[in-house]
Amino acid sequence: MITVLVVDDQAMIRAGFAALLGAQPDLTVAGQAADGLEAVAAARDLRPDVVLMDVRMPNLDGLEATRRITEAGRRTKVLILTTFDIDDYVYAALRGGASGFLLKDAPPEDLITAVRVVAAGEALLAPSVTRRLIEEFAARRPIDEREALRLNALTARERDVLRLVASGQANAEIAVELTIAEETVKSHVGRIFAKLGLRDRAQAVVLAYESGLVVPGTPSPGARRGPELRS
Repeated sequence: MITVLVVDDQAMIRAGFAALLGAQPDLTVAGQAADGLEAVAAARDLRPDVVLMDVRMPNLDGLEATRRITEAGRRTKVLILTTFDIDDYVYAALRGGASGFLLKDAPPEDLITAVRVVAAGEALLAPSVTRRLIEEFAARRPIDEREALRLNALTARERDVLRLVASGQANAEIAVELTIAEETVKSHVGRIFAKLGLRDRAQAVVLAYESGLVVPGTPSPGARRGPELRS
């Protein structure tokens, strides 16, 4: 059973999301919160698998709440819900540790799927938010030398895998690209996450760009620009 904490400053929206998710046989709503401060406290006490997080809220916004929840070191994942498309909020949420992003007007089935995907430890970006989002914002920032130094912990093969993860390729596609077994790719991805202290593929993509491992506008050979970042 996947436990979910629903966070939104509008009671009707909270109730709607809670009813939708609670009707699924594998999902249960552990609690609700009306602002970021309540969300941080509820996440600490309830330890949900997924927090469905609004962005703009009183007292503490969803971005700072996301950062505090993910920095607490628990296994709770955050799925951002917002009415905004490609903007600073989305990029800041990904940098803050969010595992996914979805627009509030997405079909109900997309929301349900997104919760399951994020709970499984994968990362999801809304269909309208592809790699161009990260490219756009990473291009505005200088290479982060501290992030670049973190890559010294990786082997040459692990760097290759990280580049392809950043291109949006799934493990099976990376296996074909590098002519290795899919299980080997999974092992490489696991070691990359462990060495770099990453929670999921969303953080891996951000790091790949901010460290200079991947340059905006230069896709990896064979990479596809898909709508989601998935394992």
